[in-house]
Amino acid sequence: MTETLDTTVDFRATMSRLVTGVSVITTCSGSTPIGMTASAVSALSLDPLQLLVCISNQLYTRTAIAAHGRFAVNILGEDSESLARNFAVSKQDKFAGVETFDDHGVPVLKDAIAAVVCDVAEALPGGDHTIFVGDVRYCAYKVDCRPLVHFAGGFGTLRSSN
Repeated sequence: MTETLDTTVDFRATMSRLVTGVSVITTCSGSTPIGMTASAVSALSLDPLQLLVCISNQLYTRTAIAAHGRFAVNILGEDSESLARNFAVSKQDKFAGVETFDDHGVPVLKDAIAAVVCDVAEALPGGDHTIFVGDVRYCAYKVDCRPLVHFAGGFGTLRSSN
């Protein structure tokens, strides 16, 4: 193992070795859909059903979630790298050409392999991020789908176990 200094760059490089799923977090600002790519998502509790997402305090998505009080976690499949990249950059309309449904007060991506819609239960400080704890209001998944994963700054897929 290579020893490194305790710096932001070293910490980010070290944590990039943790394989994570790739999600798009969506919410609304008024009637405008808002979204961003995220990997800091985790199940939190089964009783009550809760998950958490961590959003940079510098991002507009953080402000929109806090104001709207509801968000969706859209878990991306292995064929959704372009969707992940689309929501990872700053641009005016990330939803152009993206199919969604809005049965739950926030946009849910039709191409997601799973989705969870939550009401904000708590917003906790986490350094330069806000940790949103969400009470689950809706969840659904597609069977026989494989996730898109993030590792060392890139996207990939799981290797088949066969």
